[in-house]
Formats: sequence, structure tokens, C-alpha cells
Amino acid sequence: MPVAVQLLITDRNLVVQGDPIDGWTNLDCTKKFNEPGSGSFDVPARPDVMAQLQPGNRVTVIRDNAVWMAGPLEIPSDFSWSVTEQPGWGKVTVSFSDDLAVVAGYITWPTPANAWTAQLANTYRQITGTNAETIIRTLINENCGPAARAERRIPNFALDSVAGVGTSTTVKTRFEALLDTARRVAIDGGAIGFRTRMTATQILFGCYAPADLTATARFSIGLGNLRSVQAKQSAPVVTHALIAGTEPETGTAGRTYVQTADTAAAATWWRVEKYVDGSADTDANGELTQAGNQEIAGGAAPVELATVTVDTDDLRAGRDFDLGDRVTVALPYGVEIADLVRSIHLQATPSSGEFVTTLIGSPEATTDPATVKALRSLGRRLGRLETR
Repeated sequence: MPVAVQLLITDRNLVVQGDPIDGWTNLDCTKKFNEPGSGSFDVPARPDVMAQLQPGNRVTVIRDNAVWMAGPLEIPSDFSWSVTEQPGWGKVTVSFSDDLAVVAGYITWPTPANAWTAQLANTYRQITGTNAETIIRTLINENCGPAARAERRIPNFALDSVAGVGTSTTVKTRFEALLDTARRVAIDGGAIGFRTRMTATQILFGCYAPADLTATARFSIGLGNLRSVQAKQSAPVVTHALIAGTEPETGTAGRTYVQTADTAAAATWWRVEKYVDGSADTDANGELTQAGNQEIAGGAAPVELATVTVDTDDLRAGRDFDLGDRVTVALPYGVEIADLVRSIHLQATPSSGEFVTTLIGSPEATTDPATVKALRSLGRRLGRLETR
């Protein structure tokens, strides 16, 4: 399939810095559901190209006349030259992220309006009984958006239009990674999605409801849109989350204990218990239940489905399905699996065309190494421990 991809370099104010990058030899980028995406491309290190690859600049990947991914340059230039392998100008490899990576650099302040030196002790940022979209937008807005302190605002960053998605939930957070907190709220508040999108003058953050496309977004050998598939189903790592609230600071009441469970998974497989330290002394606002729901969602019997799909006129990534949407894959032995699109990986070269790989499965169906998952969990726990 012919490559319909264009690469533009802009500055942090989204002003295009020159002609579209030409002569690139390889593009590799991955979009992720409720996670920062990333990518890289190789191009001859000509002076006109190198002049654009400056710290603070951004890359916009345009596919089929629409923005596929946009974000800051993480490694503006990784240059190599040799008389035998890279003659002439040499080669530069450029690595970049999407704009969620910038949001991921923030933590939740308990009192966002105060300076860092004036943060209040033994205080959490708490929002209760509110729509998940509202909570996520509030956290983003007050920590790095237009309502944040001036030194914390992301340039040209704003909130997108309200989508009206999500269910009522709550959040209690202190010094946690901002995106980790947003993901926790998104899972508990109706499994909604969030993302950034770039306009001519702004980077907009918004929420959305993934679509159920199981009847229309189908991949199979018979349809000719499935090149390869690797499917793996594993036993659950937790079916019963046993949450213990913090010790009450006053009064005679003991600790509160809450249980959440995936009884269907336990009946199909077996019971697997996991102890969870809660961040509240009671479940009055649902914080303990939310912590349990997050453990259950992450530990459910994961179906990991790595597929190599081929765009057709009838079904094309980014047009007919996208991140978070529920799709169907028909396996060759007659079983159909329906689950969420977790990531979409675009590879392109001018000579061989485009290849799109889609990762479908549970929240644990991820390419992150186990150490990355462990560090995320540890960071969340340490953020809560400070006020104990």
C-alpha cells in the first residue's frame, strides 16, 4: 500500500519550522489507550533537516491528511556516520512522544493553588461523588492546564469540549503521578478514555467514550485484513481484592475492611486473593471500593492478542476504529475474541508501505516490562504513604 504519511516539525508554539521532512527511510510510532504514545524516524542528516531538530520542538505525524500523532521531540538527534555504512550526510534517528507524555511529567498536588513550599500537611486532593470526566478534567486543569499555577502550565494547552461521558466516582490523591490517577478514575468511572489532540494553535485534552464496534470492526483471515495473530489467555492474578482502610486518627472505631470480587473469574478459574492498602479510613466516599476495582481490573484473566492487521477500504485504523474501542478478532480455530484496542502501532517505509499492528486485550495486555508495572504501583503507594 502506498505510504500516505507526512512529517512536520513545529516549535513549542505549533509554528511549522520548515518544509515537510523528506527522504525519511523508516517511521515507527505507537499510540496507546490512556497512555503516552511514542515513535521514531530515520532521515539523512542534511543541514535543512538538522536545523529543524532543535530541543523544545515537536513532530506531527500526518496520515491520510489527518494528525496521527503529535508531540515533543524526546531525542532530537541521534546521529551516526561512517564511511562504509552511512556515507554522505550520515543518518539521524529522531525519537518523540505524544502530548500525553508531557502531562505524564506531573504529579497531583494536594493543594494545587498553593506554591510547592506552601503545600498543606496531612492533606489530600479529594473530589467525591462526581462524574469521572469532570474529575479527570479538574485534575488535569489544576495541575498543568489553564487553571494551574503559572509555572506549571503547559504552553498552548487547553481543555477540549466536554464529552458528557463517564459515571459517578471519587478520587483521593496526594503526590501521585497525574496520569496514573486519571487512569484510576477512568477505570472506575465507566472505563472511559482520554487523549490529546492538536489543532493549528492548541493542544487539547479531552475525554471520550470508547465505542462497541464488535459487530463492524472485525478481523479475520476470511476478510483478508488479518496477516498474523498471537493469542494468549492467562489465569487471573487476583479475583478477590481485600482492602484495608487506614487506621482512624480519632475515635474508637477499628479499621474498615472492604472486599471487591470478580466472581465469574473465580468460578471459571479459582479464587486468588490480594491484600490492598486503602488510602482512606472509611469507604464512605467509595475510595476503598475504587482501589479494589482497580486491582480487579488489572488482575482479571488477561487475553493478550497481538495482531498484524491490514487496512482495507472497509476497515482502517484511525478511521473506522481507534484506541479503546471494542473490536472482534476471529481466530483460525473458530473462536472469536472481543476486547479493547490497547495500542496501534504504525510502521512505514517509502519502499514497503505501511504495516499496522494492533494490540487487543485486558489492561494487562501491554508491552510494558514487569519492572515498569511494578515501579508504577510502587510510586502510587509511596505517594499515599507520606501522610500515614
